[in-house]
Amino acid sequence: MSKLLFFVSSNQEELARFLKFAIVGTVGAMVDFGILNLLVLGFGLPKEYANLVSVTCAIISNFVWNRLWTFPESRERPVHTQFGKFALVNLIGLGINQFVFLATDRVVFDPLFPHPLDYNLAKATAILVVLFWNFFVNRHWTYRGI
Repeated sequence: MSKLLFFVSSNQEELARFLKFAIVGTVGAMVDFGILNLLVLGFGLPKEYANLVSVTCAIISNFVWNRLWTFPESRERPVHTQFGKFALVNLIGLGINQFVFLATDRVVFDPLFPHPLDYNLAKATAILVVLFWNFFVNRHWTYRGI
């Protein structure tokens, strides 16, 4: 019985952590969407380049908030080591994001929807795909043992 309670309790803690991670990710998505649209609509930057900048800003925001709130125990570890791991995971995530963003924009959304709805739908799709990659890899590597 005690093993069952530990398992349920442990899963509830992981679910709570995932929800915090998703909330932080939502803030990051707001940063991402805001900067993407500012650069594309406000400054005329091509969406391919604007996406790289906006995702990078979201990665930094997510690292700060995950360190402070989602995984507060991680503050006991050196920030440079932890950020290095987080950055590596998220650079791979950036590659996945860029691929999904460009592919879904060109193949699915651009032909069907007007600008800027097309690339914003592609951005939302890319963020959802990368959310799971980022959580599970960061959880088991960057924040292992927490």
